Amino acid sequence: MGELLEVKEAEEKVILVGVSLQEGDDAEDSLEELEELAQTAGAQVVGTIIQKREGIHPGTYVGTGKLQEIRQMALETDADGIICDDELSPAQLRNMRDALEMKVMDRTLLILDIFASRASTSEGKIQVELAQLKYRMSRLQGLGTALSRLGGGIGTRGPGEKKLEMDRRLIKDRISQLKHELEQVKQHREVTRLQRGRSQIKVAAIVGYTNAGKSTLLNRLTDAGVLEEDKLFATLDPTTRNLRLESGQEILLTDTVGFIRKLPHHLIEAFKSTLEEAKHADIILHVVDASNPQREKQMHIVYETLGNLGVSGKKTVTLFNKQDKLEEEENVQDLRADRTIKISAKTGEGLEELKEALEAILREDKRLLEGVFPYEQGGQLALIRKNGELLAEEYRGDGIYVKAFVPAEMYHKLEGKMLGQS
Repeated sequence: MGELLEVKEAEEKVILVGVSLQEGDDAEDSLEELEELAQTAGAQVVGTIIQKREGIHPGTYVGTGKLQEIRQMALETDADGIICDDELSPAQLRNMRDALEMKVMDRTLLILDIFASRASTSEGKIQVELAQLKYRMSRLQGLGTALSRLGGGIGTRGPGEKKLEMDRRLIKDRISQLKHELEQVKQHREVTRLQRGRSQIKVAAIVGYTNAGKSTLLNRLTDAGVLEEDKLFATLDPTTRNLRLESGQEILLTDTVGFIRKLPHHLIEAFKSTLEEAKHADIILHVVDASNPQREKQMHIVYETLGNLGVSGKKTVTLFNKQDKLEEEENVQDLRADRTIKISAKTGEGLEELKEALEAILREDKRLLEGVFPYEQGGQLALIRKNGELLAEEYRGDGIYVKAFVPAEMYHKLEGKMLGQS
């Protein structure tokens, strides 16, 4: 009996190309991240090239001399294509492909590619397809004939080659259909939010750079069973779970899609309804990978993205995660946060302190209620337990003595049902 041979699909070999516009910019860091993205998408990086220029070349992204250098490197490394670290215009895409005679991709296409392979819910799939079609639609302007020249991303994912053969009208029809479907999802979300609002339960949105450990945190706190992987964009679809705190107070935790440098505007547009979870939340839990040397830059990008989404004035707790990965304790701070806590979602370090911080924040919006309910108003206790924090209860001859923190908007209504109140 012969040995079974494992047939592994050959990885696409790619060269990464970036442009550095000034001394001290983050072109190298951005290219490192692009390499991680390429690996996440299943490509093998065989070379990197950065050109220092005063501005990006409007016709070919890099200068003609660099194009020759890329061609030479491609021949030496047997590369299948290149990935540019910025979004290319249709003209740049076409000119580079003509000059290099190989597959040309950009950062946006690569991220869309990863999102296409990661989306699991119908909403996620709609959002990704919408973003991909909008991206491709903008690439069709002026291309006229050969849509097939657009090529795909790494492998063949997402809308795929068949959709590339559609003419503009078909793509437009599909876009409006997807927008309609997304609108229905959005309306459903609004209804859910209204119900949450009525139930008085506060919501905390977990935000952060991709791969900072948001899913691990959600799983650790609530046994959510969300995929955890040491990869960029491991989870794409938002998950909401209920967390019951020591005092009996409850809070909803919502995971959001990870942020990243140069997050394509097509994606921000498509994922707005998901990202808006942060906008409607009461508390922001900002998860930072404390072991990442780029953490300061990543924190800046998260705040910048939140600002673009109109998220401001929220109570923010920054969690410096992955303390278990640090060789020695480091002095980390976030002056924009109301509070910072060092945690390890993996080992559980700091999570009790986080829960206490959440208790304290929830208490801030509550008032202390103290008095006696007549026995016929005993049902009010269930209401207090659900929406507030019951500190003491005592069954006396004249009724039930209660001491509790309750939401400010419920205080007068409850107080009016107590003995001695008219």
